[in-house]
Amino acid sequence: MSTITSSGLTLTTPLTESQVNANAEIDAEQNLDQEDFFSLLSQQLAYQDPFSPVENAEMISQMSSFTTAEGIATLGTEFAGIKEVLNSSQALEASSLVGKKVLIPSNETYLSEGGTASGSLTTTTGAYNASVTVEDSSGNVVRTMNLGDIGAGNQRFEWDGLDSQGEPAPQGAYTFNAYGTVNGTGEQITAASYAHVESVSLGGGTSSVYLNLKGLGGIELSDAIEVAENI
Repeated sequence: MSTITSSGLTLTTPLTESQVNANAEIDAEQNLDQEDFFSLLSQQLAYQDPFSPVENAEMISQMSSFTTAEGIATLGTEFAGIKEVLNSSQALEASSLVGKKVLIPSNETYLSEGGTASGSLTTTTGAYNASVTVEDSSGNVVRTMNLGDIGAGNQRFEWDGLDSQGEPAPQGAYTFNAYGTVNGTGEQITAASYAHVESVSLGGGTSSVYLNLKGLGGIELSDAIEVAENI
C-alpha cells in the first residue's frame, strides 16, 4: 500500500494489480540462485587482495552455507512430493476396504434390518462371567449376552439382532456395554465394534483419508484397528 501525506492528513491507498505484480517480479529478481552465488564468488576471488587472499576455510564455509540452504529448500519440495505419493497410496489402500468391515475404537454399532452386529472385548488379564448388554439410542437394554469366562487379549462376540423376547430388533444405532469380574472385582470391559465401510473420502494435500461407516459417520483410516471381510 502507498501513503500520501498532505496538510498533516495521512491517506492510505491500496496498490493496483500492476503494482502488486511489479513488486512480485522485483522480489523474484532479488532471489539469489546457485548461478548468481558462484558468479559473485568468482568476482570476489578475481578482485581479492593478492597479499591477503581469502582463506580456503572461509571460502569453503561460504559454499557450504549456500549449498545447505539451497538443499533445505529443495528437500522441502521433495518431501511435499513424497507426501502426495503417500497420500495417493493411502487412498488406494482405503478404497479396497469398501464393502468390508473394520473394527473401530468405539462401542457404538449399527444394526441393519434383519442383520447382525459384532464386536470385540479387550482385557489384559482376562475376566470371569463376562457379559455384553445391547442398548438402544434411548439407553434401554435390548439384550444381554453372557459370554462366560474370557482370556486375556481380544475376544470377539456377535449379536444375532434379536431382542430379549427373541424378536428382531429395529434397524438403527445401538451400544455395546461389557462387564466382567477382573481380579475379584466387577469392572466394565473395553468394547469395540465392527462397522461396515460404505465409501471412502479421499483427502487431498494434508487432508486425511476417511472411512464412511454405515449408520455411524466417518473415521480416519488410521483409527481402524482391524479389517474383517465376513463377520
